[in-house]
Amino acid sequence: MKKEEILHLKISQFHYHLPEEKIARYPLPQRDTSRLLLYSGEGISSDSFDNLPALLPEGSLLLFNNTKVIHARLLLRKETGAHIEIFCLTPSEPADYAVSFQQRSSCSWSCMIGNAKRWKEEPLQMEISLKDGVVRLKAEKMATAEKEVVVRFSWDNDRYTFSELLEIAGELPIPPYLNRPTEEKDEETYQTVYSRIEGSVAAPTAGLHFTPAVMERLRGKGIRTAEVTLHVGAGTFRPVKTEQIAEHDMHTEFISVQRETIEALLHNRGKLIVVGTTSLRTVESLYYIGRKLHRNPGAAPHELTVQQWEPYDGVGEITPQEALQNILTYLEKRGEERLMAATQIIIVPGYPFHYPDAILTNFHQPQSTLLLLISAFVGEAWRSIYDYALSHNFRFLSYGDSSLLWKKPK
Repeated sequence: MKKEEILHLKISQFHYHLPEEKIARYPLPQRDTSRLLLYSGEGISSDSFDNLPALLPEGSLLLFNNTKVIHARLLLRKETGAHIEIFCLTPSEPADYAVSFQQRSSCSWSCMIGNAKRWKEEPLQMEISLKDGVVRLKAEKMATAEKEVVVRFSWDNDRYTFSELLEIAGELPIPPYLNRPTEEKDEETYQTVYSRIEGSVAAPTAGLHFTPAVMERLRGKGIRTAEVTLHVGAGTFRPVKTEQIAEHDMHTEFISVQRETIEALLHNRGKLIVVGTTSLRTVESLYYIGRKLHRNPGAAPHELTVQQWEPYDGVGEITPQEALQNILTYLEKRGEERLMAATQIIIVPGYPFHYPDAILTNFHQPQSTLLLLISAFVGEAWRSIYDYALSHNFRFLSYGDSSLLWKKPK
């Protein structure tokens, strides 16, 4: 498919009717008892997720996103007593997630503001009761962009990091389409069992089905695992509101990939199964970062950001393996153990996949960028897959069932 054809795709081509009763408001009591739809190009069937180890070829490599959802939602008050909700999105100063979380007096974040019109210029306050007294958290508006505000947080007790204050005083955000408040059990069920790197405002939900028992059986079968980090942004819930897909502005997200993961990908001779759309977007972004380094081996970190439509310029230039090797060479020259970059990549029908053979993923909203990705991966079969899931009472969206989809042949 030519770039002109891709840019003229209409989002209405990716619509289906999703009844409210098909949306899972809560998870199942046992994660791995969810249902698993199977698609391989030769038909559609169903199984149970806890049978996944038996369904994957020996020697496969499973790629997980190890991001952890933070308590991103804070409720602060004005002097008048009115409450303003601040939703922390990405760190601004310091810009590094890990460094920002470890600050002990102040830091700045890009945020979304609830009741934004009611917050003029005055600082907002919050008192956090702790065992050794009260910490006063202050929020000041520093700069305003189109939909986001840079907020400077400061607090009066350096015994606590920003991460600790968020954990104590913030609320775990759950998807808006669940149409319910966050409950105590979401603290456990809306995190993957392997989550460990703080930064997301939404869970990489394809991983919610895994349990320690499933992981152990995967290891027993000789199925290897590797991890990447993509901090999921609030943009993942943003519907495509433009009829022409070309007019949609894709959100940018932070990615981090350890050297050992890049080496595992480079030397992998088995099937690569990515767990979720975030893992897929991360690994595919590596190709374009490697291509940038092919063109400019001395590129600065900020020059490695993958732009939205960059993959569709029709220039391959290098093999997927060469791209990975370029990144390893780059890290070695800089004496670094992990690649940190940002990606705005959008994957739509016509996208040239480089690495994954299969994807484990939940069922996504109509007319979403996530559904566009699935359509790119399996082709027009996405309609049959979703028709099957709806008619066989699969549960949809974040707390819903899963699917194992093998890539359509070229």
